[in-house]
Amino acid sequence: MAYKKIEEYDSQVTEELEKHYAEILRLLGEDPGREGLLKTPGRVARSMQFLTKGYDEDPAEILRSALFKEEYKQMVVVKDIELYSICEHHMLPFYGKCHVAYIPNGYITGLSKVARVVETFARRLQVQERLTVQIRDCIQQTLNPLGVAVVIEAAHMCMQIRGVQKQHSVTTTSAFTGIFLKSEKTRAEFLTLIGK
Repeated sequence: MAYKKIEEYDSQVTEELEKHYAEILRLLGEDPGREGLLKTPGRVARSMQFLTKGYDEDPAEILRSALFKEEYKQMVVVKDIELYSICEHHMLPFYGKCHVAYIPNGYITGLSKVARVVETFARRLQVQERLTVQIRDCIQQTLNPLGVAVVIEAAHMCMQIRGVQKQHSVTTTSAFTGIFLKSEKTRAEFLTLIGK
């Protein structure tokens, strides 16, 4: 076969998580031994390891793995990066799009690496505000560009299916450095390019 998808999980972590999820099912009034739930603790254990795999990844190293010397000094925008994360307050998903721009200062990185940085930070327990800043700071500190801009638009399940139950609400956060902070014209160009 030309391609194989391989998922690896820490067997000890999986086993420990399975025990806890079986107990959670029991505390909720379910029977973890019934047919439909027999494999659920294991599935959830593996699912949570995947959804939080960002703890094991180094986003700065991801950027450095495709660092190229280049004299390009115009805006680089990667927009509509799909984003899936878990709110650390209720452990429910939030999802949406991330838009990232930077203005190189001697170095560029592979475009897919920008999306990988977003993915790495998103695959941790998060709040959207911190996620926005972490993406910005990682790119700024690793590439040392003239400026970085990050905008995230996300829907939060903790607001949609519990609590206030507002299904159509979207939260937007932004974070800027360098020329994106200093120049209203540059910031406006970025917002125009991402359709805002």
